[in-house]
Amino acid sequence: MPDARDRDEALVHTIYQEHGRALLAYATRLTGDRATAEDVVQETLIRAWRHPEVLTNGKGSTRGWLLTVVRNLVTDRFRAKAARPQEVAENPDAPPMVRDHADSVVASVTVMAALDELSEDHRGVLDQIYFQGRSLGEAATALGIPAGTVKSRSYYALRALRASLQRDGEPAENGVPA
Repeated sequence: MPDARDRDEALVHTIYQEHGRALLAYATRLTGDRATAEDVVQETLIRAWRHPEVLTNGKGSTRGWLLTVVRNLVTDRFRAKAARPQEVAENPDAPPMVRDHADSVVASVTVMAALDELSEDHRGVLDQIYFQGRSLGEAATALGIPAGTVKSRSYYALRALRASLQRDGEPAENGVPA
């Protein structure tokens, strides 16, 4: 003899065979989306399985009860979605999201202040090499000094810059003090 669980499962299976198409059509019409409608029908059948007494009590129409459950589930989903912030669809043409640029602004201001502490000769060499993108030879020609002087000035300028940044609380490059 089948137990109560087997009877309930058989009842839900029978209900799905008899009312499944109507439930899916109604849910699709309410939601406008087939996948969402299928989820709603599945939840409706789970509720029918949890409360089989409602389906077998002889009061009212089984289809009416099922359609009411579908309508209530769709209403609940609509209300829950309205309560959440609107989802933003990704636009493949949109530029990638940029993190807060405050850190880079602070770093730029800190470096510019440290550059102001350097001598004019050291600042000029760093400007030519790093900001103008010139090689040692090109920087030497632009500044009218020998390439060896450009090399030594860049070494001492970077060393002084690193020391200045360490005094201001910035970590040294690779954690190694100058």
